[in-house]
Amino acid sequence: MALSSDIIATYRGPGKVIARLRAVGEREDRALVFVMAAAFVMFIAQWPGLSRAAHLAGTSMLEPMGKSFVITVFALPLALYFVGFVSHWIARLFGGQGTSYGSRLALFWAFLAMCPLLLLYGLVAGFVGPGTQAELVKLLCWLVFLWFWLAGLRTVHKKRAP
Repeated sequence: MALSSDIIATYRGPGKVIARLRAVGEREDRALVFVMAAAFVMFIAQWPGLSRAAHLAGTSMLEPMGKSFVITVFALPLALYFVGFVSHWIARLFGGQGTSYGSRLALFWAFLAMCPLLLLYGLVAGFVGPGTQAELVKLLCWLVFLWFWLAGLRTVHKKRAP
């Protein structure tokens, strides 16, 4: 299935999509593409807010954009790899039967599937500015991310029939 179709299907049933992605086999290149694409979309989603802040401060947008690029596109994927490993260890403590790759896949896919909401948050932060609306959209992003991630973890770590 196409990436966009999988993202839409995740909003209907995240566990089914993760199971389908997991059935392809352990492909670390695919997981890396998911996390890097999501990080890049997150970087793009920050542009309206950075532009607004720079305009209101009367400064250039280049310095904050450069910092955002380094943090989002380079540091965040590395941090997410670490979180994926830790979530695997925690799932194993609670009896999970999945692999470390499955844990990373669930995390990275949750991040990528949440990207449309990140773009919405970026628009709200840029056009409306800080306030209740931006905080509500941010909360929605976190809740959807947690829903996708936990459903994916449950799918990849469920006990397999002998």
